[in-house]
Amino acid sequence: MEATNKFPLIGDKAPSFEAQTTRGKIKFPDDYKGKWVVLFSHPADFTPVCTTEFVAFQKRFEEFKKLNCELVGLSIDQVFSHIKWVEWIKENLKIEIKFPVIADDTGRIAHLYGMIHPGKGTNTVRTVFIIDPENTVRAILYYPQELGRNMDEILRMIKALQISDSNNVAMPANWPNNELIKDEVIIPPASTEEEAKERIKKYSCYDWWLCHKKL
Repeated sequence: MEATNKFPLIGDKAPSFEAQTTRGKIKFPDDYKGKWVVLFSHPADFTPVCTTEFVAFQKRFEEFKKLNCELVGLSIDQVFSHIKWVEWIKENLKIEIKFPVIADDTGRIAHLYGMIHPGKGTNTVRTVFIIDPENTVRAILYYPQELGRNMDEILRMIKALQISDSNNVAMPANWPNNELIKDEVIIPPASTEEEAKERIKKYSCYDWWLCHKKL
């Protein structure tokens, strides 16, 4: 039998760990209580796609902060490599990386989160774990090494999850620019015949099972 590559699934608690980062030691999730976290891995320091990703994350650093969300990067490079790389980015690209980058040189944390693909050697692949303030994994994204991430989509996901949690609604495709209901949100489906009839009276609906509203 082939070995399975286990990692936390959506709805699971994010695995705990302690780690050295470019901004000191962290204890997860204790140091991030009450916050959303984007934990992401990159294949290696001093690589072109990863460099563009770090710049893109940092450019949106304050937007993540406004959403009560912290960024935490990771690769299996040593902390000395991380430090030199973020220094290079600051000196040459005039961008200061303000979020911590975990030095997972043993691969312990990467294996906990399934960040190492068996067919890709020992480098971490491009993974994103969106973790809520209850330390629950809410979304997981995997990208191939040759494709950089879309940070605006990650921001959109966090905004949508927060709105969904606060209002008990679902978010349509391409929200807030959905082709059918634009920036409106979807009402959870009715569970009884009586409720289905009320839904049509109360909300805008294509049918009783597809009702929507403005927030």
